[in-house]
Amino acid sequence: MIKNIVLGIKAYFGAFSLISKLKLWKFFAIPMLISFFIAVLIFVLAYSLSDNIGFYISKIWVWQWGKETFATIGNIIGGLLIIILGLIIYKHVIMALSAPFMSPVSEKIESHLTSNASHNHRITSFSQQLFRGIRINVRNLGMELLLTIPILLLGFIPIIGLFSTVLLFLVQAYYAGFGNMDYTLERHFKYNESVQFIRNHRGLAIGNGIVFMLFLLIPIIGVILVLPLSVTAASVKTVEALELNNK
Repeated sequence: MIKNIVLGIKAYFGAFSLISKLKLWKFFAIPMLISFFIAVLIFVLAYSLSDNIGFYISKIWVWQWGKETFATIGNIIGGLLIIILGLIIYKHVIMALSAPFMSPVSEKIESHLTSNASHNHRITSFSQQLFRGIRINVRNLGMELLLTIPILLLGFIPIIGLFSTVLLFLVQAYYAGFGNMDYTLERHFKYNESVQFIRNHRGLAIGNGIVFMLFLLIPIIGVILVLPLSVTAASVKTVEALELNNK
């Protein structure tokens, strides 16, 4: 799996030039706007609600001494919780809403890589692609939250908390890569088949998602470029994996 994680990461190196070569930037205009505005909304919510959540967290400290310090810590924790949950929701919302725009991108990349414009693909409409994107991402959101909550609780345990941070990052990376790979798989597999394919290639999903999550740490530019580069990188590796499966 480590090898596939590395391959998933390496795919980003040629993503920018491939987008330019195939003139794909126009397809990313609306998804980039969606990504930007949702990211701004999450930041505003984290800033405005952190004090409210921090207030309830500060109630845990029943002593008077150090109460102001713990209240400040509570505000910080509240903000972090909103950001973590916000990032989880953010990526699934943008990937679901972007599905009809990303499917043509992955199809053009596949045609370029296989040098064959006529593929035996499932033909789907704009609404079917949108529904598929919503279905996949609602499923992934539920699974991710189910895993994230206990991991966050483990984070409060000394020492173990260090490992929980890494585990939380990898879980988020996996589901980010999952969504990016499904833009290609949507043409080849039905829902359950796509889920199984990604389970069998989870290393590629994690590798793609690691860079996706790191991009979100870059102010403004990160949320604008994350979809074009991650979807392109995922499409390349997914097509290669499909080709290997068909041999």
